[in-house]
Amino acid sequence: MTTNNQINKKRVAILIEQKVEDAEFQVPYKALQQAGIEVVVLGSRMNEEYQGKQGKVTVKPDATTTEARAEDFDAVIIPGGMAPDTMRTNPNTVRFVQQAMAQGKLVAAVCHGPQVLIEGDLLKGKNATGFIAVRKDMQNAGANYIDEPLVVDGNLLTSRRPGDLAIFATAILSRLGYGGKEVALPHENDRNFDWWKLADAWGGSSKGEIVEALNKALAGERYGREVFQNYAEKAGDAEMRSLFQEIIQNKELHIQWLEARMEALNAKPSLPTQAAETIAKLKTALHGTDQIALLRRALGDIQTGVVDTYQLRNQLTDPITAQLFDSMEIELAQYEQRIAQLYHARLGSEPAQAARPTSGAAMS
Repeated sequence: MTTNNQINKKRVAILIEQKVEDAEFQVPYKALQQAGIEVVVLGSRMNEEYQGKQGKVTVKPDATTTEARAEDFDAVIIPGGMAPDTMRTNPNTVRFVQQAMAQGKLVAAVCHGPQVLIEGDLLKGKNATGFIAVRKDMQNAGANYIDEPLVVDGNLLTSRRPGDLAIFATAILSRLGYGGKEVALPHENDRNFDWWKLADAWGGSSKGEIVEALNKALAGERYGREVFQNYAEKAGDAEMRSLFQEIIQNKELHIQWLEARMEALNAKPSLPTQAAETIAKLKTALHGTDQIALLRRALGDIQTGVVDTYQLRNQLTDPITAQLFDSMEIELAQYEQRIAQLYHARLGSEPAQAARPTSGAAMS
């Protein structure tokens, strides 16, 4: 069993730059601190005050990557956000990470953090993950990209997004000798654990923030269901009507998912969420029956859902809710393409003046 004295000898570097993703810095930082591990924040400039992307983190570095030596640390953590794009331009930071990898130190990167690994030519032949936006870059750098919350390859540990942070931090602690039942931490592969609670304890999303996000998504889907029922009634042909009815069924499924997640958190829909259908009825009552305009409104509504679920997914440290939003976004994006295809097909058979801009009925 690892003693507290042994744990206190551990030393971990967390890299920092402007516009770091707040939770991706905060959660590992607090997890390590609470475990009694020495944490050293390394920036590129000693006198810089670094601000988080969401404005929740403000930190001055303890030292810089110019003066730091990889051999003095047991692990290096690279958080994401916009910070890694700056980190990769600093040769001292890249060199520090390269040396840590070469010395067999634990190197852990989350979200956009693998951009630094790409710059250091450290991903060739490695199993790794990261934010979906850098997937292609990682693959081009020689990585075998795996879409999982946690991917471990030797001394390299990677995760994708804020929703993975509790698992990410737990995996780091475990490899530093602080893990298991002795310290009341779950195994990193335990998918039945309430990871959001651990993330909350380490500075991640609170229950209130998770419920607020669920309410926003639920209001949007309830609103959308009512709107698409109106569109289906006004659709001028069977193909449009069938697509809109399919979307209604999909939204009903999403509503079931969201309500079940809220129930699991012992929460109930808010008053604005309950009023979503009424608002939708009032707005759609004013719409005409122009079929091109109808398709454009439908496209706008779906696009709003895609953007909202994407943003909600990326701001929460609850893996279950993040995965729920991920599944919703994928399905909504597919319907976006199908509506667009139908719109293009109908546009080709309409007079040119019919393709006029119209305001979408999407709920913001």
